[in-house]
Amino acid sequence: MRSLLGRWQTWAGFGVAAVLLFGAAPVVLSDFRLSLLGKFLCFAIVAVGIGLAWGRGGMLVLGQGVFFGLGGYLMGMHLKIADAQIFGNDVPDFMQIAGVRELPGYWAPFASPAFTMLAIVLLPTAIAAALGLGMFKRRVKGAYFAILSQALAAALAILLVGQTSLGGSNGLNRFRTFFGFTLNDPANRRMLYFIAAAVLLIVVAVVRQLMQSRYGELLVAVRDGEERVRFLGYDPANIKVVAYTVAALFASIAGALFAPIVGFIAPSQVGILPSIAFLIGVAIGGRTTLLGPVLGAIGVAWAQTLFSERFPSEWTYAQGLLFIVVVGFFPAGFAGLGVLLKRRRTATNKGAT
Repeated sequence: MRSLLGRWQTWAGFGVAAVLLFGAAPVVLSDFRLSLLGKFLCFAIVAVGIGLAWGRGGMLVLGQGVFFGLGGYLMGMHLKIADAQIFGNDVPDFMQIAGVRELPGYWAPFASPAFTMLAIVLLPTAIAAALGLGMFKRRVKGAYFAILSQALAAALAILLVGQTSLGGSNGLNRFRTFFGFTLNDPANRRMLYFIAAAVLLIVVAVVRQLMQSRYGELLVAVRDGEERVRFLGYDPANIKVVAYTVAALFASIAGALFAPIVGFIAPSQVGILPSIAFLIGVAIGGRTTLLGPVLGAIGVAWAQTLFSERFPSEWTYAQGLLFIVVVGFFPAGFAGLGVLLKRRRTATNKGAT
């Protein structure tokens, strides 16, 4: 009976989310605000993966900007080639300005939409799996894992800045079409928002299934007692690699959606600062819960947009202070406040009796 009630609550939650995302938001928000919400949903997709890897697996992933940027650049390459073909050019506009007359060899396959979609899914997951196996098999964890993942984000950002064939420090921008749809058309921009909303719901459903499965129990067990899991006959490295790879996949998909929604992808979305920003949203929302990372990522992104316009220099300090307060006094984030208040109320009632 309790299991059936839990399922109904889950379906009701997804139903409410679908009504808000697909029904209320397009009616209440203007086209500009709806596109802005679509951008925030991309951050929420990344946050769901971080919640799985960090909240459930105990892996402090400080390099998710790497996979977010990979997905964005892979999608951006296809969009720039498609735009060039529409105007009858052999190379994208920024290459023409630089005097390049022939498309680089590694760009050519991205003229195919199918190849681009496969690359967005397979390349970041393959890189994450290789990195995860290399680190976790050597039992790298804790601060050392966080430092290595952060160093990877910094290295990729520096590498992209020096690549003129990828736009250098400006990145890839001024996308005009998305798989044949004109991005200047408000209807098509709404379509992008709906795609991001649908992907977010699917990602949340996938992570919920993982959390409820035996694998989810093993992941928590590895977080709380890795050596005990090893003594039981399981390899903690393999369990960690799966969560790390899934988080990388979600970040790549989010980056691929971010590029056409926002209109550009640059090294500034790949480095250390974006990776930390992703982490802050998850921590504030509640990393051990399912919806906490989603609400935290959207809330922090919305607050940044709102307050940075009025207080550009003060917002960074406020964001850092909020992160410190949450980590120091509310480790479970705002999503855990309800549980904390309930425990205190129960303790007070017991003391009264």
